[in-house]
Amino acid sequence: MERIGSTREFAEERRLEIVERSSRTVGRAVFFSILITLISLMPILLLTGQEQKLFSPLVLTKTFTMIGSAIVAILIVPMLLRTLMKGKLVPESRNKVSSFFIKVYSPVIRWCLEWKKTVIAIALLIVLGSIPLVLGMGTEFMPPLDEGSLLFMPVTMPDISNTEAKRILQVQDRIIKSVPEVENVLGKAGRAYTATDNAPMSMIETIIILKPRSEWRSGMTKDKLVQELNEKVQIPGVISGWTQPIINRINMLSTGIRLDVGIKVYGQNLDSIYSLSLEIEKALQGVEGLQDLYVEQLTGGKYLDIRINRKEAGRYGLSIDDVNMVIETALGGMPLTTTVEGRQRFNVNLRLAQNYRDDLSEIKRIPIQTGQYGVIPLSVVADILVQEGPPMISSENAMLRGTVLFNIRGRDMGSVVKEARQRISERFEKLPEGYYIEWSGQYENQVRAQKRLSIIIPLTLVIIAFILYFTFYSVRESLIILTCLPVALIGGVYSLYLFNVNFSVAVAVGFIALFGVAIETGVLIILYMNEELRKLTITKGNSSQALTTADIKEAIFGGAALRVRPILMTVMADMIGLLPVLLATGTGSDVMWPITIPFVFGLLTATLFVLVVLPVVYQLVHEWHLRKYGTIRVLDVKE
Repeated sequence: MERIGSTREFAEERRLEIVERSSRTVGRAVFFSILITLISLMPILLLTGQEQKLFSPLVLTKTFTMIGSAIVAILIVPMLLRTLMKGKLVPESRNKVSSFFIKVYSPVIRWCLEWKKTVIAIALLIVLGSIPLVLGMGTEFMPPLDEGSLLFMPVTMPDISNTEAKRILQVQDRIIKSVPEVENVLGKAGRAYTATDNAPMSMIETIIILKPRSEWRSGMTKDKLVQELNEKVQIPGVISGWTQPIINRINMLSTGIRLDVGIKVYGQNLDSIYSLSLEIEKALQGVEGLQDLYVEQLTGGKYLDIRINRKEAGRYGLSIDDVNMVIETALGGMPLTTTVEGRQRFNVNLRLAQNYRDDLSEIKRIPIQTGQYGVIPLSVVADILVQEGPPMISSENAMLRGTVLFNIRGRDMGSVVKEARQRISERFEKLPEGYYIEWSGQYENQVRAQKRLSIIIPLTLVIIAFILYFTFYSVRESLIILTCLPVALIGGVYSLYLFNVNFSVAVAVGFIALFGVAIETGVLIILYMNEELRKLTITKGNSSQALTTADIKEAIFGGAALRVRPILMTVMADMIGLLPVLLATGTGSDVMWPITIPFVFGLLTATLFVLVVLPVVYQLVHEWHLRKYGTIRVLDVKE
């Protein structure tokens, strides 16, 4: 009797120990699963530039939301359950939703556990089938945002006059306004009255406000509209360039390039830089997807050169300052006074009229008062002629700079730049000493973001691997989750191919979020299967029976099939929450689609990974361990 009593006491103590250890395991797993999700979003916060400003609010919002939900789940929900439910919880077997999913899922998981190698082979084929799609995927910095308007930036010859620039601007604006999809047109030639706008007179900017899409012609798209407008505004001597107002300002502020991509040519001599730029332009002609190719004009500017003859000026009793004062007053203008009208003040300047300043013969006849010799024309004491020179000198990093600009339409940026770089390398075996080129514009941002992600993402994976280890205190369970992750991510790869979406920073953000959810659900199902195996080892240990592969299969089935509802709830909550973003239209949806498409469709394969592939791999590992060591080992605390 004493022996039976001691056995019962031992069993009861063992049961309480199991409950306590299970509670610690569940709490630790929940904490670490939330931590893994937050750590997986760390690469987004460590980005720089406009991508960091665009996506960091998303990460911060999700982080604070998860922290708040964890506090509610740990502190408030148990109190509400005890107060409102009073312990009257519906068993899992009586839950109709759970029963439905268990009935659907049970035959599937039993078949998978029976045909393990077939399931693994199918998963490998699916993963291998996605490799060509990954290798052939186009790349870009950010998905193009449809701003609802266009910016037309034609460039004329550097020596264009104000009158001709106005005429070209008015003609182009009338042509653009005649297109039915155009609501309004506003054009500008030259620079504004500000020191921050260094645009020359040869640069024209026309903002085109478009009508709502519902008022467009049937079958008309934005690319077709740009192509139609470009064909209509072709004027001899004018090179067209199409972009959008917001992205144009962002590009110019961040990289100094006003189109999508620019090749900066650095050197010490403007003529040599311009010659190299023209050679680069010839090499790039014919590249598919490369549009609006333009070389920044470094020569062709017209300058009025007035060289004072000191001997002649001295003969008439004039000093250099006397002649310069006349030239400054006649051409540049001399401030005379300030007039006050109410609260407004206006400067009053004196100079020759426009028609006199534009005529070289009239400039030569500018009168100069000499005193005893009377009035003489300017041409007597100065040589006046028009010479060519650089219209504008650009420098960067203490070196002179020229630029070759182009847009990309109908093809991804990565492929276009790759082909362009190849053509340039074939044409120039080696640039002259002291000269080099640099790729800029959106491509510069793309390279910067890719380099940063290539460092941050592997570091994040290492951190997550350590967290997984401290979750289970087992390298085995951690490797099971990490090695099966490609199956969870291929849904996003296939969705990008089906929807013809290029890989960009936005797509990377979607995959990063998907990665965290896939690991989180993997942690949950490993936890459930560990619990079933632990119960199995205790039961078999008390009855002194040997473990079999059938016992392991049944325990894994119980851990997977009976817990299918929590897994599906986790996945469905994320998918349903993102459906409004996936179905959204209008301005801004262009950037959000590349995030949600790989995430939503990747969750489908992530669910298959968690419910099908991961239990199969888990079973194979533990069966191997049973055959090799004669037992299984399930850890829940550090030993």
